[in-house]
Amino acid sequence: MKYIIIVPDGMADHPIEKIGNKTPLEVAHTTNMDHMAKNGLTGLVQIIPEKMSPGSDIGNMAILGYDPKVCHTGRAPIEAASQDILLAEDEVAFRCNLVTVTNDTMTDYSAGHISTKEAIPLIESLNKELGDNDVRFYPGKSYRHLLVLKVRDPKLYLSIKTVPPHDIIDKKIKSFLPQGPQAPMILKLMERSKEIFKNHPINQVRSDLKESPVDMIWLWGQGSRPQLPSFESKFGVKGSIISAVDLVQGLGKLAQLEIIDVPGATGYYDTNYLGKAQYALESLKKNDFVYVHVEAPDEAGHNGDLKAKIAAIEAIDKDVVGTILNHFNEHDDVRILVLPDHPTPVEKRTHTHEPVPFAMFGKDIKHDGADHLSETAAQAKGIKFESGEAMMAYFMRKTG
Repeated sequence: MKYIIIVPDGMADHPIEKIGNKTPLEVAHTTNMDHMAKNGLTGLVQIIPEKMSPGSDIGNMAILGYDPKVCHTGRAPIEAASQDILLAEDEVAFRCNLVTVTNDTMTDYSAGHISTKEAIPLIESLNKELGDNDVRFYPGKSYRHLLVLKVRDPKLYLSIKTVPPHDIIDKKIKSFLPQGPQAPMILKLMERSKEIFKNHPINQVRSDLKESPVDMIWLWGQGSRPQLPSFESKFGVKGSIISAVDLVQGLGKLAQLEIIDVPGATGYYDTNYLGKAQYALESLKKNDFVYVHVEAPDEAGHNGDLKAKIAAIEAIDKDVVGTILNHFNEHDDVRILVLPDHPTPVEKRTHTHEPVPFAMFGKDIKHDGADHLSETAAQAKGIKFESGEAMMAYFMRKTG
């Protein structure tokens, strides 16, 4: 049996008045997802556990079948794992965003989706000015980077209250700065970054090009080293994971899944949708499981870009879901699951907690009467799974 999971990050949404009180998924042309719904199982799954933050770290961990209430130790350590940064017991990792703050307001959580090439010299300048044996910055991709601290008491740093920058777009940052016993140290690093970036050559070029400047770093999502059992030990199959973002790649490494890099995969609207499907199919020649993650709908949701979100959903349906569906016939031993990790409503521009729609299709998956995949259609079917772990146990079962 071959198992394929496709995750259009943040695809679920709320009804929007200007498109007839429908969601982006409902107005998008999704022939292939609808085919899965018409011939498979649909409904809702409560991916994000109660009282946990609706982040992609929580959501993707749950979809992979790991209980976040047990396994989650923070977002940044997962991203650290993607770079083979294995935290020691006295180390804490923070996610380090490059952001644009104008008049004390968070205007861009990604500094205009700065390129990795531009970002690396900025991170290097932080290490030169602020780094030492206990403070180290690590470059990631685009605006997503890491800070690792060596500390005497990690618990004090884990208890600092931090807020993701994409949750406070167009809001004054003062009320959302890190808070807690060791927050002053974190705040000092953030404040010092302003001085370092102010006259940096990268910012001078960006200013000349009328692009968003990098005003400072924003530290959040801290945690200690996580421990996950291998995916193979849980489900009895070897697999791979395809994503352009460090977070999902980090989960893959922790679960001992093969990480597959796809040329042209960017983690943004312009990603290589077709390439992700083609590499996924190629990976199934030697593995029995593949997890395909596409970030674009989530980025559109954070940007409040309705048109881009619809376009991303349609590209995923055509180039990812369609390519994979067309590769198999109805008699093949294959199961396919499509669902987002959380909603990212374009009018809220941040993640929300509610259950998400899914479509499960393939061998031994019986049709339950739906005729398309959407939030409304899934709500009519009700909650089928109370958690991502329960959904995965059903999806990966050996028999009908």
